Parts: sequence; structure tokens; C-alpha cells
Amino acid sequence: MTQDTTKTPTDEPEITLEMLKGAYAMRARAYAHMFDVLREAFGAERAVELIGESTRRLGKDMGGKFAHLGPDNLPGLKEAFIGGIPCAPQMFAPEIRKCDDESMEIQFHRCPLKDTWAADGRNDEDLEHLCKAAGAIDGGLFTEAGFTFKGETWTKGKTGCCLLRVEPGQAAD
Repeated sequence: MTQDTTKTPTDEPEITLEMLKGAYAMRARAYAHMFDVLREAFGAERAVELIGESTRRLGKDMGGKFAHLGPDNLPGLKEAFIGGIPCAPQMFAPEIRKCDDESMEIQFHRCPLKDTWAADGRNDEDLEHLCKAAGAIDGGLFTEAGFTFKGETWTKGKTGCCLLRVEPGQAAD
């Protein structure tokens, strides 16, 4: 008698909020170590540029799944984007400030990357640099999907984290 060793979907472990937080913390620390190494070699501004280009490319890879909504379905984009973030309320606490045919604004009141960097003792200057570098992912994602991105990352004195501003993009010819 042979034993069936094939896995079924129910055999997979359930991903918990703590596991997700741990994965984001590892990503945050990877960005921070890259930033430190690149800053030592090239200075802070160039380090931000290099990491930002890498995260922008990652965002581009992710943006294709939203391209069917571009260049102007902002309500659909909002639903798909927010709906695709695991544990969004707990991880990012998004506030939809506006979403109509002209623009979409989402304020993230929390960020697991920024929370990790702050807990690890990063100063405000490092937090600004790291947020700018990591936040480039959003520009890559929304522009690849066909929209115009005008977001802002966290800076000293602001509460919360990123403010995502998205407007319709150019219609294809």
C-alpha cells in the first residue's frame, strides 16, 4: 500500500499577522543594510537613488496587474490596490481621503517598514532617506499601470507615513 504524499491547499500553514510583520521587518532591515553599505560607498543621496531605482523597478513588476484599470479607472484602482494588501488595516491603516474621476488620495497612517526602522533606532534623517528609497515602489507600480503618480513619502514633522496621490494617466493613442 502506497501512501499519498501530495499536498493539498489546506496543508499549507495559515499566514498570520505576526508572520506578515516578520516578513516586512526582514524587508525593512534588508533595505536598511543596503542603504548603509551604499551610503558608505557613495553617500546618502546616491544610496537613496540606487535603492529607489531598484524599488521603482519592483513596483513596475507589480503594476502590470493593475494595467487593465488605467489610465483612468481610479475607483477600480483603489479597490484592487487596497484589496490586494494583506492585512491592510493592521499594517498600513489606509485612509481614503479622496477617490473620484480626477484623483485618488490614500494616506497611510502606519508603515511596517518605517515602524521597523524606528524600532531599530534609526534617526529622522535615516527614516526620511529610507522612506524615500522604499517609497519609489509606488511610483513604479502606478505609472506602469498607466496612471500619473504624485505621492509623497514621510518627512520629519509629518504624522503617519506615505501619502499616495494618483491621477489619470495619458490615454493610449
